[in-house]
Amino acid sequence: MIKNIIFDIGNVLADFRWKEFLQDRGFDEEMVARIAKASVLSPVWFELDRGKWTDEEILQGFVDADPEIEKELHLAFDNVEGMVTIRDYAIPWLQELKAKGLKVWYLSNFSRKAERDCKESLAFLPYMDGGILSYKEQLIKPDAAIYELLLERYGLVAEECVFLDDTLPNVEAAKALGIHGIHFTTKDQAERELREFGVN
Repeated sequence: MIKNIIFDIGNVLADFRWKEFLQDRGFDEEMVARIAKASVLSPVWFELDRGKWTDEEILQGFVDADPEIEKELHLAFDNVEGMVTIRDYAIPWLQELKAKGLKVWYLSNFSRKAERDCKESLAFLPYMDGGILSYKEQLIKPDAAIYELLLERYGLVAEECVFLDDTLPNVEAAKALGIHGIHFTTKDQAERELREFGVN
């Protein structure tokens, strides 16, 4: 019997709109692609979510990847307000699941900087029963340790949980630990698959 729904945050409960964010900063398509290659699409981005590096070290990692655009990288990432924005359905959906007697949790690769600069994007957290933001534990998905930590911390039974994430390797890692998984694409698709798990 399913008792717990575990949510990823980015592109599930909130939009991780990095491309639009960079466009909002006034960069053209060519520069957006160049900035992205040095930052959000680089291995350094994982370190941002892991939380072991300082903001300064992260930014220097971006600059090291493309020194010619140091000014643009600072302009883009000194403040990331607007990069993550809450989805309209987030809070109502959580309330609906809780009204059915389910517990709702979060398990997200999320940075200290995003939590600070995009505070409004996490307005749903008070409606949840608990969870983990990766930077606080210095662990990131799909490392098995972060899933095990969630289960242990809250006394959850893997077989009683369904995990929703937009990144397939993260879902597969959860499944390997006995957690049911849904590769999230849309809310409607996720609700349809949740019904298959008996969540009506």
